[in-house]
Amino acid sequence: MATIDQALPDPDKLEQFVFRALEEVGATLNAALVVMGDRLGLYRGLAGAGALTPSELAARTGTAERYVREWLNAQAAGGYVDYHPAEGAYSLPPEQAVVFCDEDSPAYLPGLFQNALGSVLDSPRITDAARTGAGVGWHQHNHHVHDGCERFFRPGYSANLVASWLPALDGVVERLQRGARVADVGCGHGASTILMAQAFPESTFVGSDYHAGSIETARRRAEQAGVADRIRFEVEPAAAYTGEGYDLVTMFDCLHDMGDPVGAARHVLGTLAPDGTWMIVEPAAGDRVEDNLFVPQGDLYRRVEETHVLRLYPPDEMDALLTRVGFTWERLRRYDGFELRPGWHAYAAKKAARPASTCGNAR
Repeated sequence: MATIDQALPDPDKLEQFVFRALEEVGATLNAALVVMGDRLGLYRGLAGAGALTPSELAARTGTAERYVREWLNAQAAGGYVDYHPAEGAYSLPPEQAVVFCDEDSPAYLPGLFQNALGSVLDSPRITDAARTGAGVGWHQHNHHVHDGCERFFRPGYSANLVASWLPALDGVVERLQRGARVADVGCGHGASTILMAQAFPESTFVGSDYHAGSIETARRRAEQAGVADRIRFEVEPAAAYTGEGYDLVTMFDCLHDMGDPVGAARHVLGTLAPDGTWMIVEPAAGDRVEDNLFVPQGDLYRRVEETHVLRLYPPDEMDALLTRVGFTWERLRRYDGFELRPGWHAYAAKKAARPASTCGNAR
């Protein structure tokens, strides 16, 4: 057996860490159970129904009583549902009902659990990439990552994009109301593009993403939302989306996923109207490693960063990227949206004024 030559561990600290690790193993397994409960409608079956026995919930959801009973016991052990011993029944507290059933609430989290499950399923691919240093493209992740990501971010966009993010940009809402040209880059399933198109019918929008499956979904959802007449979705990488003279270019939670963020930024510089605005919204990770220690969202973001093979852009790194390419910028403020949900950093960038002698390509 291999041995490790190091100082003897503190028994109390060792015990504390073992129990913490066990909790995380349980949480990993529970991600699969949450996705199961979401897909089978078990949370929705419990919501507002009072206390139900396993057989009653199984009957309401068309599922097998044995599996439902074990699922309920696991959820009760984690505090996700309440157990009523006298009746042998289970209920969903109103707070958990919001988290698992209200798709319009910023506190809605099934998508995050689905994304986490997809990340675990992708772990063999990530492990192989770590040996070689090869990248892992967004298209190489499984559908749980794609679908879960959109389901997690969409409620936050619904709560913040039109109500607070866009109004924070100087003069942008007025231009959108009159009629503006907008490029929504890295649009995924089109949630952000569709929200803007619904709010500003006089404007036209181009949503782009290099992932063909996401664009197919975005086109279908635009038709369903009745805004396909003012949105064009295209399969293009961030450094090659079509069009120019855009009054507004947006990137919501996607810059960190790009293999060539500098190339994408340069393309924005070339396609933005002279007085146009580039809006960037990124997860609110801290600048330094120590800023993310023992902070729930810091822990979450850094684990997502590794399992999704991406690079988060805290303010200091965003400054370096934008300044290098040729933008002036300001950090609008941190938007939490919901105090128990990880927040965002929002930025507004403009073309920097340059002397004529330095108008060549940024290097």
